[in-house]
Amino acid sequence: MRQSEHTIVLPARPEPLTVDPAATAVVVIDMQNAYASPGGYLDLAGFDISGAPAVIRNIKGVLETARGAGVPVIYFQNGWDADYVEAGGPGSPNFHKSNALKTMRERPELEGKLLARGGWDYELVDDLKPQAGDIVLHKTRYSGFFNSQLDSVLRSRGVRTLVFVGIATNVCVESTLRDGFFLEYFGVVLEDATHQAGPEFLQQASLYNIEKFFGWVSSVADFKGAFGQIAPKA
Repeated sequence: MRQSEHTIVLPARPEPLTVDPAATAVVVIDMQNAYASPGGYLDLAGFDISGAPAVIRNIKGVLETARGAGVPVIYFQNGWDADYVEAGGPGSPNFHKSNALKTMRERPELEGKLLARGGWDYELVDDLKPQAGDIVLHKTRYSGFFNSQLDSVLRSRGVRTLVFVGIATNVCVESTLRDGFFLEYFGVVLEDATHQAGPEFLQQASLYNIEKFFGWVSSVADFKGAFGQIAPKA
């Protein structure tokens, strides 16, 4: 486990958070073509993705700062096997609530094209491709903790603080942060490096919920200012 020589203070709401950079990871939630690219699942399902380019730019800057500070970067990709066995059948709530699955049932010409591993929709956007040393994990439900290796990956590295960026704030970001709360992780979401699935009020509602009950809310500029002062150990 890495040992930090000092802690830093990350400006945040509802109060600044003291963090150990050596016990912190940045978690990138679902920055896939499905969620952030024209022609991807969210776009095809009628969601507004016009804010995605700005979020991609902001996340790119966050990851540059994190890597420069020696903070692990963990990517998630959401989706299922090509036959959608992992998505669950009619006996699974996911079958009924997943908008990707519903879209494919409504538009049979899209069958097999949305969120299937190996397809374009499933791939991470070109501007946020993982670099050497980054960790890529897969998930089959909203939360990154559900049936994944995330908890063991974090505990093996002594990580206690999770900084979240990605899509969608009101679904997969909040779900993962909430599950982390119950596992004793400190969760921070960078509000301008996330984007909601749906109307803008959902973004604000999720940020309010996180700030009041489950974690902290910070910004890209504050993250860069706090972590940019940390030099990685040789």
